[in-house]
Amino acid sequence: MNRIKEVLEEKGIKQVWLADKLGKSFNTVNGYVQNRNQPSLEILYEIAEILSVDISELLISNTNSK
Repeated sequence: MNRIKEVLEEKGIKQVWLADKLGKSFNTVNGYVQNRNQPSLEILYEIAEILSVDISELLISNTNSK
């Protein structure tokens, strides 16, 4: 699970913009945002860099769900 959707909303950034920056299709990025698909670590690091956040901000901690 990831927090890409929440981070995009916090920053007021659209999925289309992120898809363009990543060089990925909207459908691919939408899959990440909706947690249907998980990005590779490499892509997750790239997303964090594009959004100017620490990669940990894009991840949901398992310890929070206990």
